[in-house]
Amino acid sequence: MKAKISVLAVILALIVTSGFAQEKSKKQIKEEKKIEKQKQVEELINAKEFVFVARQAMPTGYKTVNLTTNPNYVKYHPELIESYMPYFGRAFSGVGYGGESGLHFEGKAEEYTFTKGKKNYQVDATVKDEKDTYRLSLTVGFEGSATLMITSNNRSAISYSGEISAPEIKEEKK
Repeated sequence: MKAKISVLAVILALIVTSGFAQEKSKKQIKEEKKIEKQKQVEELINAKEFVFVARQAMPTGYKTVNLTTNPNYVKYHPELIESYMPYFGRAFSGVGYGGESGLHFEGKAEEYTFTKGKKNYQVDATVKDEKDTYRLSLTVGFEGSATLMITSNNRSAISYSGEISAPEIKEEKK
């Protein structure tokens, strides 16, 4: 009787261990997701077409501002950069009160560079419109987290933390 129980226990142990051996561990799944995210980010950067959305604004000399409920974005395209970012900070000459208070601009980038570092990508651009010149410095981690710094001639510098993603594709109505 003891022999039958021990043989049954060995068979059950083999069945259970062979079932677990085929499943991936949580660590392996997490690593595969990380690699997939890194490939997606690299494709976005190489295509030069992505959207930065901020979670926090960090104005120079002021407290951090949570932006999760505020609509904001900077859309990067090979031929155009479009910004709809809120601004918190100090304005200098050329900025009127009661008007448009954010960093809202659109234009062709005069300088547009993409470099890959050891730990991140660096995207630098300069956009001029009729009112101001904006210098954008975007640092993107390999997994999509990003920090954007916008420097303007008429305002103090401001930084944003957030992440990049693929641009939304608009469907045309027939």
